[in-house]
Amino acid sequence: MKLIKNITLALCLVGVNLINAQQKPIKYESFKIEKGEFKFNGQAVKLHSGEIHYARIPHEYWRHRLKMVKAMGLNTIATYVFWNYHEIAPGKWDFQTGNRNLPEFLKIAKEEGLMVILRPGPYVCAEWEFGGYPWFLQNDKDMKIREYNTPFLNSTKAYFTELYKVVKPYLIVNGGPIVMVQGENEFGSFVAQREDIKLEDHKKYSSSVFDQLKEVGFKGMEFFTSDGDWLFEGGALPGALPTANGDEDPENIKKEVKKFHNDEGPFMVAEYYPGWLDHWAEPFPRKAAERVKSHIEKFMNNDISFNIYMVHGGTNFGFTSGANYDKTHDIQPSMTSYDYDAPITEAGWETEKYLKLRELLKTSSTPPIPAKIPVIQIQGIKLSQAIDLENVKNNVKPVINDNPLTFEQLNQGHGYVWYSKNFNQPIKGTLKLDGLRDYAIVYVNGEKVGELNRYYKKYECEVNIPFNGKLDILVENMGRINYGAAINKNTKGIISPVFINDRKITGDWEMYGLPFEKAPVIDAKQKSDLKENRPTIYKGSFNVSKVGDTFLDMRPFGKGIVFVNGINLGRYWSVGPQQTLYLPGCYLKKDNNEIIIFEQKNNKINKELNTLSEPILDKLIPENGSN
Repeated sequence: MKLIKNITLALCLVGVNLINAQQKPIKYESFKIEKGEFKFNGQAVKLHSGEIHYARIPHEYWRHRLKMVKAMGLNTIATYVFWNYHEIAPGKWDFQTGNRNLPEFLKIAKEEGLMVILRPGPYVCAEWEFGGYPWFLQNDKDMKIREYNTPFLNSTKAYFTELYKVVKPYLIVNGGPIVMVQGENEFGSFVAQREDIKLEDHKKYSSSVFDQLKEVGFKGMEFFTSDGDWLFEGGALPGALPTANGDEDPENIKKEVKKFHNDEGPFMVAEYYPGWLDHWAEPFPRKAAERVKSHIEKFMNNDISFNIYMVHGGTNFGFTSGANYDKTHDIQPSMTSYDYDAPITEAGWETEKYLKLRELLKTSSTPPIPAKIPVIQIQGIKLSQAIDLENVKNNVKPVINDNPLTFEQLNQGHGYVWYSKNFNQPIKGTLKLDGLRDYAIVYVNGEKVGELNRYYKKYECEVNIPFNGKLDILVENMGRINYGAAINKNTKGIISPVFINDRKITGDWEMYGLPFEKAPVIDAKQKSDLKENRPTIYKGSFNVSKVGDTFLDMRPFGKGIVFVNGINLGRYWSVGPQQTLYLPGCYLKKDNNEIIIFEQKNNKINKELNTLSEPILDKLIPENGSN
């Protein structure tokens, strides 16, 4: 039976490829905004677009996801370019390896007959780390991010210059699929949030960034801006089509676009939300499929183009997820899954929403839905080794300073820093970490005494440090804020003095950087050192009879990150609502797969791990956030 199923699946895939191969290739000759319409190759066209971020999808699956988009009936994709994903260190660029290979993504989009809307920022929001800005920009004290000043504009110019080099062949003016380029992003929101800056100064900045795009080579392309239509005054730019975010009322959209675009269209909703963003410790948002279909149908009936944000969300692998904040929470970290309740799930599956939209959008030339990537379950992955994180930390040379230093001052972007302080006299009272960014576990002489968390605004715990005692504080960066006025205050670690009672604790702070850019190495000969309530690194290995997608069941664990075959799958946290981690089958091999789990809390000892055939993204356990 299994053999028959595999042969059937193979035949289905061959059939899909033959159908696509028989379709006439699309010519990319021209794209213009003329007389209130989009014109593609001289013909009026409506953009039926879906947002999809190449950085959030394994590059091995790019073609599958783009085929899914095409099979839903869309003719266009939109994608952000995340500046910090490509400038991996100051002046060091990567547009070629793995998921960073933007030219390859654009090549596949062209082969699949899709138009592309490029959204280069430099600010992107997108629930992405720091809204796309490189963390190290904050080390230039003369720089004001997202404001008119020479250091920042020099940096944006360098980014746009590098970007243009790699996308130039894929612009419509050069026969490529990129038909429009965005100038800045949601800048009207920033203008509303930063009322301390004059509108003319805001405009001076946004105009300068827009001019830079043209100066580096994008001149001749069609440009657009993207804002809530009630924020066009702050966000619209002369020479760029204003498009609406989040509005579902055709009358409002048309009225506001006309006001800022010579009393004519074309009209477009650049971000229509079929779901919504997801934070740790908060309910998973859902949006009914019928409601989404009715909104898209309304756009179509009113000659409004649209971009579904997101049509497929993907995954915030590694440390790429960002964060928000509100009056109740000083940070709201985004989940690892960026499923978004989108029409195409995190793992690339069609949903009821997908099928309803396909019913509405498909034409006689719409291809069939691609076959689902195989899914497997793995039971009883043995975690054969476990060591205390202190064993890893002891191999790191500490930085010593009178006061704690931030991640940025330590030249570290992500991960963890272990802060340590020895006391030659006893002291007890309330430890105050008002400058915690973002999450910490506190130890006295190796014993856990507290858990502090910026989400819950918990910055204090009681300590009793004896003579010759030691205070250790393990701090996690849970992702830099990506939206709002606080984006300019995004340093991490311990960013202000530490107090016990009213006494400032200074002198000989030791700081051990644990960025975990790669999986920590555990020597096979190293003896296990396993204790509850101590930060622990688990290691295991497993084989599979066949390769396929699966979901790590992290419910028995507390908080941490997971590497499989050296790839950081992202963060987990038992508070939920996400309780699983997506493990793409393309990251597996049949023999000798290695798994490394860094478990920060380790409230209980775990000896094995299982996987599931479906994700758990909506199981909230609030009580797990405070213990």
